[in-house]
Amino acid sequence: MNPNLRGAMLMMGSMAAFTVNDALIKAAGKEIPLFQMVVIRGVLATFLVFLLARHLGALHLNFPRHDKWLVVARCLAELSATFFFLTALLHMPLANVTAVLQALPLTVTLGAVLFFGEHIGWRRILAIVMGFAGMLLIVRPGPDGFSIYAIYALIAVASVTARDLITRRMSVHVPSLAVTLATSLSITMAAGIATMVTGWEPVPIGAGALVASAAVFVLTGYLCSVLVMREGDVGFIAPFRYSSLIWALGLGWVVFGDWPDTVTMVGAALVVGAGLFTLFRERQSQPAE
Repeated sequence: MNPNLRGAMLMMGSMAAFTVNDALIKAAGKEIPLFQMVVIRGVLATFLVFLLARHLGALHLNFPRHDKWLVVARCLAELSATFFFLTALLHMPLANVTAVLQALPLTVTLGAVLFFGEHIGWRRILAIVMGFAGMLLIVRPGPDGFSIYAIYALIAVASVTARDLITRRMSVHVPSLAVTLATSLSITMAAGIATMVTGWEPVPIGAGALVASAAVFVLTGYLCSVLVMREGDVGFIAPFRYSSLIWALGLGWVVFGDWPDTVTMVGAALVVGAGLFTLFRERQSQPAE
């Protein structure tokens, strides 16, 4: 198996693991309150990441002070993304929420232009506009306007965009696993504080098993996403991230009986098409840059 094919398989494995995690959380959310569920998953995921980071020698904070503040800012952005994404996930079809997240390559590109002064051509600007139009088709307003949960999904996209832009500013001295451990720990602690207000409820065995499985899938997704950066050509591999939408469509239909309507599918196609075009143009422009 050549490096590009290995990378594509790892990328699809990462997207599958993250999407299965979303489906497990959505299913468990019917029986377990949100913050309590985040705490249970977070404790398990943090422990697994800690073991992995310790094994790989990534448990150190020997990096510049500037990067430490960026890690804190990234944790806050991830905390916002977790709350708004999971809230939207528990109230919207899995495929719809996943389709909205496919706009991330577009929003990150736009953010890099607005905040970092990066230059993009008119073709990528047009692709971003088309992608946003597709996103509006997915979260289109009903008779009473936008659903609050659709707005939550959009806020989650903005939060993840901020997280990724912050990550871009980190130096190479910051271990990825140390950042992941800090993020997982901070989210778990914040959710734990929230449960002091919302309280705890008994956890059914079946729902608890779903959350525990979700923690394993989160770690699997992260491992695949780390390994994929060491394989093949990023320009070839990156488009396979959109395989998450296929998983979301399948799981949403089989597990929850949801299937997006035609307008939503058209919107998803616009978002994915615009994202693929943006990745293609970025790959073409790299030699010149």
